[in-house]
Amino acid sequence: MKTVLASLNAKYIHTNLAIRYLKAAAENEYDIELAEYTINDPILNITGDLYAKKPDVIGFSCYIWNIEETIQVIGMLKKILPDVKVILGGPEVTYDVHYWLNRLQDHADFIVIGEGEKTFKELLDYFSGTIEFSDVHGAASLLEGKMHLRPQPAKADLKTLPSPFRFEEDQSSLGKRITYIETSRGCPFQCQFCLSSIEVGVRYFDREAVKADIRYLMENGARVFKFVDRTFNISRSYAMEMFEFLIEEHVPGTVFQFEITGDIMRPEVIQYLNDHAPAGLFRFEIGVQSTNDHTNELVKRKQNFEKLKRTVTMVRDGGKIAQHLDLIAGLPEENYASFKQTFNDVYELEPEELQLGFLKMLRGTGLRINAADHDYIYMDHAPYEILSNNQLTFDEILRIKQVEDVLEKYWNDHRLDETIAYLTGEVFDTPFDFYQDFGTYWDESGWSRIGHQLEDLFKRLYQFIKAYKPEALENTTYLMKKDYLKNHKFKPRKAWWGKEDKNLSSVYDVLLTDPSIAGEAFSALNLKQKELYKHTVLEEGLKLTDGEPVSTYLLAYYHPKKGIASIFEFPKTSVQHLIS
Repeated sequence: MKTVLASLNAKYIHTNLAIRYLKAAAENEYDIELAEYTINDPILNITGDLYAKKPDVIGFSCYIWNIEETIQVIGMLKKILPDVKVILGGPEVTYDVHYWLNRLQDHADFIVIGEGEKTFKELLDYFSGTIEFSDVHGAASLLEGKMHLRPQPAKADLKTLPSPFRFEEDQSSLGKRITYIETSRGCPFQCQFCLSSIEVGVRYFDREAVKADIRYLMENGARVFKFVDRTFNISRSYAMEMFEFLIEEHVPGTVFQFEITGDIMRPEVIQYLNDHAPAGLFRFEIGVQSTNDHTNELVKRKQNFEKLKRTVTMVRDGGKIAQHLDLIAGLPEENYASFKQTFNDVYELEPEELQLGFLKMLRGTGLRINAADHDYIYMDHAPYEILSNNQLTFDEILRIKQVEDVLEKYWNDHRLDETIAYLTGEVFDTPFDFYQDFGTYWDESGWSRIGHQLEDLFKRLYQFIKAYKPEALENTTYLMKKDYLKNHKFKPRKAWWGKEDKNLSSVYDVLLTDPSIAGEAFSALNLKQKELYKHTVLEEGLKLTDGEPVSTYLLAYYHPKKGIASIFEFPKTSVQHLIS
């Protein structure tokens, strides 16, 4: 019996952990092949590849991001392989089984509910004739219009599950893809927008087995790990033990990312990481979602924002760990003004990444079950994103999406950090006002419908500031030039501001005669004339100094081998009298 376990991932670099657990649970008795694709692959190509494998049984791992594409694949497969047994599993089909069996009655034969290791193995036993369907736990099927649902098995003892990481066929791609790993299942919290709130309690895998897997994965080239534990630091002692292990035994160049609950993180743990963790080894993803206390109460989310701020601030000031903070627009009783406050509260913490997401009414969650309480209107199909509720109109949601668009381009990409800090801190009333005004301008200019290159980001911001805040244009332009030059690894051939008819050769002559004018660091480079002209860019502009515009030279030096830029600034007056 040939069995294929398939998944349509969001991107090529992603891997599906679920199908690997299923294979590990049954591979001793059955021939199982893994097949991974992406949601961007042509449906016919995916179908053709699966057809070529000639499976008797095929299972699909289903999530909100791949369910519609998966349905297209299985629909086509059933036409060309009508006898193949199709099994669906995963969070998207677990919590509304009757709906999925009725919708997919011509395509899906069985649905696995919840954890699948035991159920999947029993289904294969059933197909091979060794047990009856009545002996299968946690599966559903639709026969002659009637749903047959078998009770779920007891929760698996995670310490006994075989490793999903030791397949020989995975070794060659470990260095090219993200490795997902879990040390626990379940969540202690009850956030009503999250599927994890449905499972009560937290169970742990064997610590030493997890460490052995991580060692094996690193030895075979894995470098990017993402822990999928819903709250990695729910047990302080467990988190500390794992942090210590990863610090002591990591391979240089490895990155580990965790989902952290910020307000329960103890300061001594953060201090330990600040003192001992190599820079860049860890990344924290922290779900803030909202700073509105009433909203958090309605979704049963306990959060002490002051303690969360303490955590984020300590991590940020330590300079060792990158942080990704999440917000959700559309939570109950949070209107546009309240979400603006949430955004500004969190933006003030200056995380490396700030993700602005929109509430998705996931099947099985408390918010979806009680959607009428807040007049939620949402998409019928995945990802079930909200369109409006009793606090946010569709127009306001579209406006917040404009904020999301430019936030991603201008903050999370970190191309213009000094410029954005100036605009959000000194020019606009609040950070949200900057992103909203710019996002609206971007959308109304038609830029959201066309692509962009790096230079376009600078030109479009320049155009926006010229139209909205012309009084800040000179200093903004200066900072934009500085950000542009310092973020290049090598001397740019053509800058975004174009060629300016300025003869600055006399300034170069002065710098060759007295390089200390540009500072001690520049003088220490000891550049010769050829090096100065070949490896530097010189510009001038108005820079705010103590609130006053000062005519300033901006010099960028690009090291010919290191691929980094050094920026030097000095007032125009320091060289003008020497030129004359």
